Amino acid sequence: MRAKTLVALIITALMLTPVQAGDVTASQSEPAEDTRQPNANNTTMYMWSNDMATEWTHFNLNDTESAEAGELTEEKDNGIINIKYRFTMDPTLDKRLNMTEGAEMRGNFNVYWEGDIDNGGDGSCNNDCEYLNITVYRGPNKVFQHTEQPWPAGNWKNIVFSYSMTEEDGHLVWDSTNDNPVVEVTMKVKGNIKNWQEASIAEGDTAAFGFKLGEEARLELPIDESTWDEKFQAGMDDMPEEDTPGFTLVVASAAIAMAVFVNVGKEEENEA
Repeated sequence: MRAKTLVALIITALMLTPVQAGDVTASQSEPAEDTRQPNANNTTMYMWSNDMATEWTHFNLNDTESAEAGELTEEKDNGIINIKYRFTMDPTLDKRLNMTEGAEMRGNFNVYWEGDIDNGGDGSCNNDCEYLNITVYRGPNKVFQHTEQPWPAGNWKNIVFSYSMTEEDGHLVWDSTNDNPVVEVTMKVKGNIKNWQEASIAEGDTAAFGFKLGEEARLELPIDESTWDEKFQAGMDDMPEEDTPGFTLVVASAAIAMAVFVNVGKEEENEA
């Protein structure tokens, strides 16, 4: 019966021994992390465009596919320039993000405009114009919109804004691909050049718009350190410790092994 006792002890020890999941050598040979994705040392998104009606954003300060000029420009002598740039995260966000409660999301952009911007009055807009708006989306959900009041035409301006992230707004947790970040830039300015052919004189204002890219078009996200925790990435951040996968199995296995050990002990006593 001592042999049975020894077997029971071995079974108990095996069941209580942690098991290494997966191949250790395989994990060591994983490819390098994509620098366009956020990480603990980089939580700033930058805006990019190929100057061909395609805009995107990611967390790398460099992008060889973006416009060489480093800015987007549009111009129109007569009529409305309708700006609508949608900088969508590309590649798609591959991590869950947890924002720090009460921390600020900060935007920093450089924008230029010329022409008519004011609806009504003596201008030519006739309610066709629109101030500069920069809107941040979490997937389809609007997080925050900043509206910039007009500044003197013909000048670049550094647009700075911030927004405090709170649990009440429901935007603290960004769920990977379902909450892919988007930055939308909109504005409508109007040109009203009139050609006087007889006198060869042009009157009015040309409409123009300029938008810097890269470091001069960025959005800083207050990503919390808990984001990089494996438990959070696995979606187990709200799960009680005792309910984590494998815990119940280990306890149950230990209980079975101990029961075997006790029964063996009783058999030995009876045989004695």
